[in-house]
Amino acid sequence: MQEIIKIRTDKHNGLYDITEAVREIVTKSSVETGIVTVYAQGATAAIMIQENWDDSVQNDVITLLKKLIPHGIWEHDAQDNNADSHLKAGLIGPSETIPIINGKLGLSRWQNIFFCEFDGPRPVREIVVTVIDCRK
Repeated sequence: MQEIIKIRTDKHNGLYDITEAVREIVTKSSVETGIVTVYAQGATAAIMIQENWDDSVQNDVITLLKKLIPHGIWEHDAQDNNADSHLKAGLIGPSETIPIINGKLGLSRWQNIFFCEFDGPRPVREIVVTVIDCRK
C-alpha cells in the first residue's frame, strides 16, 4: 500500500510532525507485522525521527544545522541560492523506516516522525508513505 501525504510549510527551515498522518495510513493498511517507509520527495527536504516532548529539540535541530551549514557560502548558491538546503537535506536523509508491530507504529513514547523543510515556505510538499506487509 502506498499513499502520498501533502503538507504546506510556513518556515524556511522547520520540522513538521507527520506522525498522525503516517499512523492513519498504517491503520488503514491493516498490516499487523511489517514496515512503513516515509520518504520526502524533493532535494531540499528530509525525514527525521526525533523527540516530541516539546518544540525545544526541533528548534535545536534547526539551530545546529544552521551553525553547521550556513547559508550563502557554497558553490551551488551561484545557481539558485539554496545550497545549504541541499546539504542539510543530504545530511539528514530523505527517508526513515519504522517497524509495524501488532498493527501499530513501532515508535517509542518520545519518538515522532518529522518532515524537515530546508527551503520553504512551500505551498505543497509531498511525502510518500509505503506500507509493506512482512507476512506475505
